[in-house]
Amino acid sequence: MDRILIRGGKPLNGTIHISGAKNAALPLMAASLLTDETLSLANLPHLADISTMANLLSELGVTIGMNGEAGGGGHFGRVFELQADGPIETTAPYDLVRKMRASVLVLGPLLARFGRARVSLPGGCAIGTRPVDLHLKALAQMGAEIELDEGYVEARAPNGLKGAHIVFPMVTVGGTENLLMAAALADGEAVLANAAREPEVADLAHCLVAMGAQIEGIGSDTLRIRGASALHGASYSVVPDRIETGTYAVAAAVTGGELLLKGSRLDLISSVVDVLRGTGVEVSEADGGIRVRQGDEGLKGIDVMTEPFPGFPTDMQAQMMVLMSVAGGASMITETIFENRFMHVPELARMGAQVNVHGSSAIVRGVAGLKGAQVMATDLRASVSLVLAGLAASGETEISRVYHLDRGYERIEDKLAACGADIERVKA
Repeated sequence: MDRILIRGGKPLNGTIHISGAKNAALPLMAASLLTDETLSLANLPHLADISTMANLLSELGVTIGMNGEAGGGGHFGRVFELQADGPIETTAPYDLVRKMRASVLVLGPLLARFGRARVSLPGGCAIGTRPVDLHLKALAQMGAEIELDEGYVEARAPNGLKGAHIVFPMVTVGGTENLLMAAALADGEAVLANAAREPEVADLAHCLVAMGAQIEGIGSDTLRIRGASALHGASYSVVPDRIETGTYAVAAAVTGGELLLKGSRLDLISSVVDVLRGTGVEVSEADGGIRVRQGDEGLKGIDVMTEPFPGFPTDMQAQMMVLMSVAGGASMITETIFENRFMHVPELARMGAQVNVHGSSAIVRGVAGLKGAQVMATDLRASVSLVLAGLAASGETEISRVYHLDRGYERIEDKLAACGADIERVKA
């Protein structure tokens, strides 16, 4: 199993090109099932989760070709052409779905276009239950007949899906995405209330519009979709990854360096920027991206609560904890999205961080510096928090189980090394 070695204490300086958002790319790839024409997606990151979704779609019968690489060398995203024009298999097997929770996003489009779907209950990071029952109840409101059988969702809509007024009892990104795709081919108008407002959801909606869907309220918590009898192909570019953007912004801050995050936008990370500025980090738009540096007064603690977009993202909580670990004073992080998302705390403690967890909150008392140690990644965002801690720490940090990183961060060692980090991957 691969490991990452970091010899920390070096300021990061230079330019990092931000990749396309994994969490936007996955539903966009699933949307290829909604048409028999070609969906061309640019700025796709080269990640394990993208490969997993590509393998799943190929297994279902989608033809996928890579039509060159935008930007050259794969550094600025790849271009996939996806076409579901042949015989399509409507069963998504456990062996593929278990690797990634986002695989359940094939449920809505399969059901909408073919009237049936058999999809294994999903897997992924062990950070909470993240049930799919909200997806299933909403699809049932649209006329789907749904059964759970031996770990599979069996869904049928022999007479097609019908528009409905759906109120999600809680904000669900995957549920909103699944229902957006299902409603695009449903009979009549569907209304999704209390819909997720994340940029990745808006990105999917914009792509569906490019494919011929009629959607109102994009970016709001109420989406109106008038179903079409068919969608057509389109060319679309994936939105920049806001979590990668925020992660490298923290990297600049905790190492005392200065980074230009090329290709990203402040509006994608406005809540993260507010928190960073509150800790004394300088963030500004510049040169086609975002410039980040630690302020002259150093870092200071701040309280943060994770919330659905436009609030502070749960996917940035672990990274922000690293920053708070080396900031002056005390901070409190309250996690409201996932119940098991403090699993990185014991590993950070091995590096000298002072963190006490009380239920859904963590009290962080800043220390003068972290020290390198042997640590183990537990999930995607926790693993990158250990990379950040290693960059800020004195001495050597060895991170094991780094396969989590490959699910969400493209070429992370190359990007960091190019800005002065002493980092290497040791192959198993």
